[in-house]
Order: sequence, then C-alpha cells, then structure tokens
Amino acid sequence: MKFDTICLVETPEGIDLHAELVGLVPRSLAYGIDLLVRIGILTVFGIAVALTGGKLGGLWLVAYFLLEWGYPVAFEVYRNGQTIGKKAFNIKVVNDDLTPIQFGPSLVRNLLRTADIFPFFYVFGAISICLTSRFQRLGDLAAGTVVIYAEEPAYDSSALDDVTPVTPVMALSEAQQTAFINFSLNRGNLSQARQQEIAEIIRDVIPQRIDDPVDYVRGVGKWLLGAK
Repeated sequence: MKFDTICLVETPEGIDLHAELVGLVPRSLAYGIDLLVRIGILTVFGIAVALTGGKLGGLWLVAYFLLEWGYPVAFEVYRNGQTIGKKAFNIKVVNDDLTPIQFGPSLVRNLLRTADIFPFFYVFGAISICLTSRFQRLGDLAAGTVVIYAEEPAYDSSALDDVTPVTPVMALSEAQQTAFINFSLNRGNLSQARQQEIAEIIRDVIPQRIDDPVDYVRGVGKWLLGAK
C-alpha cells in the first residue's frame, strides 16, 4: 500500500488547502514529552500530598483526572491544536477538512485513547496509524481529525502590492480567514470569471455590498496577513 503524506482538501469556495501529515514516530515522541510533563506535575503534587501526611490525597486524584483528560483537550482547543509535546515537534491536530479543531472532536479523540492503548502500549493506535492513509489512530477516525505539520506556508507578499488592506466589519472564524487569505494569494491560478465567482461567495459571509468583490476579498486577505 502506498501512502501520500499530503492531505489535500477542496473548500466549498473551490480553493485547495493542503498540509503534510505526521507519521507514527513524531507523534510518539510528542506524546512522550506530554507524558513526562504530566508525570512531572503529578510528582510535585504527590510530594505535596506526602508532606501533609496524605490529607490532600483527594486533590492528587483530581489533578490526575484533569491532567489525563483535560490537559490534551485544553491545549488542543485553546492552543492551536498543540499540546506541549506537539509544539516541540511543530505538529498540531486539526479537523480532517483542515479547519481548527473544536471541543467536541478533541474530547472524542482523547477519550478514545482508552481504545488506542489496548492491548498494551498503544498497540491498536500504532497499527491504525500505520494502516490508514491519513495516519489516523482510532480516536482520530472517530473524531474526524488528523495530525499535520504546523509550518505556515510561504507566500509572495508582492502579489498583494496593488491592493489596499481592508478591515473586515465583523469577526471572522479561522475557516473564513483561511478562505480570504488563500484566495488572495492564489487568485493568479484562476481565470477572471472564476475569480469573480469565488470572490462573490467568500465576500457574502460579510453583510456589506462591495462593487468589486475580488479587490475586497484581496484587501481583507491582505489585512489578515498583517498589513494594517
């Protein structure tokens, strides 16, 4: 079986998104770092409990529960899909359509680590990663998530030299921001008619009528890239 390490997704706006998938070894090493972090914190709590003569044993159990289940979910949802271990290897968890992971999928993929760990040392999870085309463990398959490298794609800023940055009139989700930015940087690969069609679709997420949707979407994209 031949595996492609590139995850390619076409958005409803007709824009291709791609990312490099992460295999077993980097994921295992990242998990090892996260495990050491949790062990270190629990050790500190354990010492504190011992110094109190065991009176705070219940607190240690609470800390264990929060670290075992809350640590990965909190970091994935609020830290761009990256736990401390994943950050060290510059990898992150996203939905399988490459949009940012949300609480529900993160909770599912982490709860199902109990299935991945069987029969011992994550054997089921490792086998699943090796045999699936997107390197997904059982939790990823159930949650609809993948692990990708987090490098930001390089882009040619000169492609937007002819447009003025436009501040959007409303907050945009990360998926919407991605659509604006990708169109702004890749419109040169599209015909004029296709540019107009896609720009109108993207622009319509903002309740503001603009005469030239192509320039407007490019302007918002330039603003999102940091030109203010």
